[in-house]
Amino acid sequence: MERLGPGDGMIEVEHLTKRYGAFTAIEDVSFSVPKGHVLGFIGPNGAGKTTTMRVLTGFLPATEGRAVVAGFDVFEDPVEVKRRVGYLPETPPLYRELTVGEYLRFCAELRELPRADRLRRVGEVMERVGLRGWERRVLGTLSKGYRQRVGLAQALLHNPPVLILDEPTSGLDPAQNVGVRELIAGLAGDHTIILSTHILPEVEALCAQVVLINKGKIAASGTMEAVRAQAAPASYRVSLLAAGVEPAAVARAVGALAEVKVVQPDGDALRVESEPGVDPRPAIASMAVGRGWGVSALERTIPTLEEAFLSIVGREGA
Repeated sequence: MERLGPGDGMIEVEHLTKRYGAFTAIEDVSFSVPKGHVLGFIGPNGAGKTTTMRVLTGFLPATEGRAVVAGFDVFEDPVEVKRRVGYLPETPPLYRELTVGEYLRFCAELRELPRADRLRRVGEVMERVGLRGWERRVLGTLSKGYRQRVGLAQALLHNPPVLILDEPTSGLDPAQNVGVRELIAGLAGDHTIILSTHILPEVEALCAQVVLINKGKIAASGTMEAVRAQAAPASYRVSLLAAGVEPAAVARAVGALAEVKVVQPDGDALRVESEPGVDPRPAIASMAVGRGWGVSALERTIPTLEEAFLSIVGREGA
């Protein structure tokens, strides 16, 4: 039994590959999630997201590679991993004829919670996910938003250190979406979370890290800003107040700076690009002050996650 050492990620995935005959669902997938972080796992339909999560939960065996969750190897110690993971699939496997209370007590028994603790724990998770007072409601009569809450409750019953959530807000109306999103935000820190979703503003709001998978391979990964920057470099909108100086002369002066790579007109301002990792704003401001020009705008912009997603996926599909 191999355990991770102190300081390693709560989830470690190394060169994970899953094949079905000649078809490769995921190939050489590697990433790490630190304890208490929320990882956004995104990609187009059929990219391999659900396959990866099923491997991490022990539902599917991998063809190659290694995955360690909460210190236990998924392939060598699958039972120990399952004890430490709460899994919410896109469609929670609910028994529609049961009440909410009956279902959660059944799940608590399956999770082998001590008999004396089951009622207390069911009550605690119902309170946490906003189901207080719903014990006697039949699952088949619930809206999708409340069925998702029940699914999240069953994933939390055994207080796992790791939560894997597959499209937890899929099909919800805006109000339900906000409610479930707030629930997930409240779980961060206490739990390490992998969140798979097509709602990219949701990822920007909740996640410290992002993994973008496309055609079964990692297309981009890292912090939110790093992934957004992989699609296109940061650009800068510059507006200088240079009385009596032609706009073309202002552009030439900015373009002559060593920190500046490209200068283009942008209405009454300039759009400036630099080499990756270089912020040209201090040099531009210093040059403007030296020439007696005013500065009305030095704004940095990077692509949104949606723009990065479309750029990277479109580029790889070309």
